[in-house]
Order: sequence, then C-alpha cells, then structure tokens
Amino acid sequence: MFELRTYTLSSPETLEQYATIHWQRHIDSLATHGVTTHHVWKRVDGDLHQLVALVEYAAGADPRAVTETYMGSTEFRADMDGFPMDAIQGVSSVFVEPASSDPTV
Repeated sequence: MFELRTYTLSSPETLEQYATIHWQRHIDSLATHGVTTHHVWKRVDGDLHQLVALVEYAAGADPRAVTETYMGSTEFRADMDGFPMDAIQGVSSVFVEPASSDPTV
C-alpha cells in the first residue's frame, strides 16, 4: 500500500532542515520497519512550506500500526534529534494505488 504524506513546516528554513537532515534519516529507519520511501519532494509554489513523501508499506502491513510503532521507536526519536517538533504545523495523509493507466503498471 502506498501513502502520500504532506508535512507543513513553519518556515523555509525548517523545511530545508527537515528535508535534508531528518527525512534523510527517516529513509533508513523506516526501512527497518518495513516501509520503503520512493520519493521525497519539496513544494515549490505558493506560501506553504511543505514536504511531500511517497512511501510504501510491506504487503499485508497495517499502516496505522506500523506508523504508531515507528513513531514510538528509538529510531524515530534519533531521526528527529535537533529538530523543533513544533515547527511541523500539520501532517496530512492519503493512501493511493496505481491506476491501470499508470505507465509503471
């Protein structure tokens, strides 16, 4: 199952820090929890400072349970070390699957 996660950050600086340091760490730690990161993007238009990540959960995994376990893990805490958590102003999520017209199907 694929999930598209959007993080809204408080400033261009916190977006850059989250994208270059903390999400880089997440890629490896998420993998230890069965989550593959396919893409990490930064929004380039508008006034919002957003990071968008496309991740994939292992077959049969419960994404909510995986996320809860991951966010309670020592790996997650280490990933976020040095980042002000209040700089994340919001997180939204949508689960997606490829349509039959997707060129990678």
